[in-house]
Amino acid sequence: MRIVVLVKEVPDTYGDRKLNLETGLADRGASDRVIDEIGERALEVALSYADAHEGTEVVVVSMAPDAAAGSVRKGLAMGAGSAVQVVDDALAGADLGVTARVLAAAVKHTGFDLVITGNLSTDGSGGVLPAMLAEHLGVPQATALSSVEISEGSVTGTRASDAGTATVTATLPAVISITEALPDARLASFKGIRAAKTKPFETLSLADLGVDVDPAVAPQTIMTAVSEKPPRGAGVKITDEGDAGEQLAAFLIENRLA
Repeated sequence: MRIVVLVKEVPDTYGDRKLNLETGLADRGASDRVIDEIGERALEVALSYADAHEGTEVVVVSMAPDAAAGSVRKGLAMGAGSAVQVVDDALAGADLGVTARVLAAAVKHTGFDLVITGNLSTDGSGGVLPAMLAEHLGVPQATALSSVEISEGSVTGTRASDAGTATVTATLPAVISITEALPDARLASFKGIRAAKTKPFETLSLADLGVDVDPAVAPQTIMTAVSEKPPRGAGVKITDEGDAGEQLAAFLIENRLA
C-alpha cells in the first residue's frame, strides 16, 4: 500500500503571525516556520500503519517554496520513505482552488492508495482542501476523523459532531482528514535525521505536473482589502450603584450579545 501524507510549512503558532498589508498574504518571515502540527499527526497515522504492515510506502507531499525543503525533510526524518515538493514561483499566494488542483496533480504523479491530511491548517484554516482534493482525484472522502483504522481495501473512522459520533467507511483509494484527537507525532531520531539526507526527494514544477494556473484559465480568489487588526479599546466599566444589573443587560442588548 502507498500512503501519501500532505504536509504544510506554516508560521510557528508560538511566534508572531502577521499579514503583509500590501499583498494580503501571510508574512512568513515574521516568525519561525515549522511543519503544521496537524500534518505531523497525519504522518503519524501513516507511519503507525507502516510499522505494523511491511511493504507499506509512506510518501510526504507538499506545495511550498524552495526554502521549505528543510521542513519537508523533517517528514523523512520522522520515517517517511520519500518526499515530493511542488515548487513554482507562480504559486505564490495560491488560493484553495489552485492548491487543490496542484496537490491532486502531485498525488496522481506519485500514485496512491490512501491520502491522509489534517482537517485544517493553522495559518489558512480553510478546512475544505481535503474534500476538494478528493473531488479532483475522483475518490471517496472521509473527513474530520477522530479515529482511523486502515485495512487493505478500506479505511474506517469516527467523526464527532455536536449531535454525537458517526462511524464512516470509504473504499480505497480514498482521501481522509484527521483532527487533533489523533495521537501526537513521534520525534525524529538522530538516526532518522541522518537517513533523511539520502532518501528520495523529488522537486516538481507546474510544468512537470502539466498544471496551468493562469488566472484566465482558473480564476483565483482575490482580496479586496486588508488592514491591521484595530487596537483593543478600553472596556466598559460598570459601577454598581444599585442598577448594575440593568446596565449590564443594556450593554449586552446594545452589542447584540443577549
